[in-house]
Amino acid sequence: MPEFRLPDLGEGLTDASIVEWLVSPGDTVRVDQPVVDVETAKARVEVPSPFAGVVSALHGEVGDTVAVGAPLVTIDEPSDGSGSVLVGYGTSLSTRRHRRSRAASPAPAVGDNRPVISPLVRRLARENGIDVATLAGSGPHGTVLRSDVEHALRARSQPATTSRRIPLTGARGIAAELFTRSRREIPEATVWVDVDATDLLDARARLNAARPDQPVGLLALLARVTVLGLRRFPELNARIDGDAVLLLDGVHLGLAAQTDRGLIVPVVHDAHTMTTRELAAAINARTAEARSGSITPAALTGGTFTLNNYGVFGVDGSAAIINHPQVAILGFGRIIDRPWAVGGELTVRKVTQLTLSFDHRACDGGVAGGFLRFVADCVESPITALGDL
Repeated sequence: MPEFRLPDLGEGLTDASIVEWLVSPGDTVRVDQPVVDVETAKARVEVPSPFAGVVSALHGEVGDTVAVGAPLVTIDEPSDGSGSVLVGYGTSLSTRRHRRSRAASPAPAVGDNRPVISPLVRRLARENGIDVATLAGSGPHGTVLRSDVEHALRARSQPATTSRRIPLTGARGIAAELFTRSRREIPEATVWVDVDATDLLDARARLNAARPDQPVGLLALLARVTVLGLRRFPELNARIDGDAVLLLDGVHLGLAAQTDRGLIVPVVHDAHTMTTRELAAAINARTAEARSGSITPAALTGGTFTLNNYGVFGVDGSAAIINHPQVAILGFGRIIDRPWAVGGELTVRKVTQLTLSFDHRACDGGVAGGFLRFVADCVESPITALGDL
């Protein structure tokens, strides 16, 4: 009766949270069939079984965090396994993409239709006189977890409030850890500048009219001039290594992306080797993978500098938190019509704000200001960037 344990998912990950069981006790499973959907600090993945047989026990509930090497599933009547070492995404690409055909249906508690998977959760609620139908489940599809029942018990002794508990696990948990570490360890400073983006928008329109089959977005243009700026000011494409600043050769550009799983930062590796259109295609691919949940852990690591488009939220500026262990992050706000002086006369132009947060250990204000001014000049006059292409 072998126990299938949580495999090493790669990238130095030590645990994962159970998102959804894809099998139930009594189910017959085959080799390489996905049995559980887990979320790591990097991505959400399906984990396949290396054994065939009948599931006799599931170790853990939805929402539980399981350490690498801890038991996941016990299987009776096993046949020979696939022999593969499970790292990252299982033993075959075709199986990884196979959708869950035997996913466990949530079992309702007696007397209501609120999804409650665990009988232990149902018993805990029943013994304490809690109607699970009144609880807002924090698990997938509103599943009521043990933590939801325990929260309701604690609330009995407190003034009545309307609240919902969101666990800081998976992508949200790793982001919270990095934010805290960044604020604790990095002596951060921020500089900003308003820029006229009228000519940049015109350049984008001309590029897309010339090659409508390979469109270039505004983010790609800003990424391109950012890469040029980092080649000119390498102190911002760096790491703090003990008592030294380590300047990095390649530019691996992180892109802050808001997803249903929280804020994650997909990375376009070797951005400095790409043309503008290649960079645009890579950015589109990475952000699409991030939002769909199909991005790999490797595509979320190795970033050397982060670009943040908070303008999509309708705001003008933000002093963003540096993505530790990087030393800087560049953000830009919404582009709006604003009065602007051109040639000594007031007119209406398309204006945005660029904001650079940087680690003061890596450089001083002269370098930070020089980089920001270079990027701003390229935005205001895209023809300027041609000299560095």
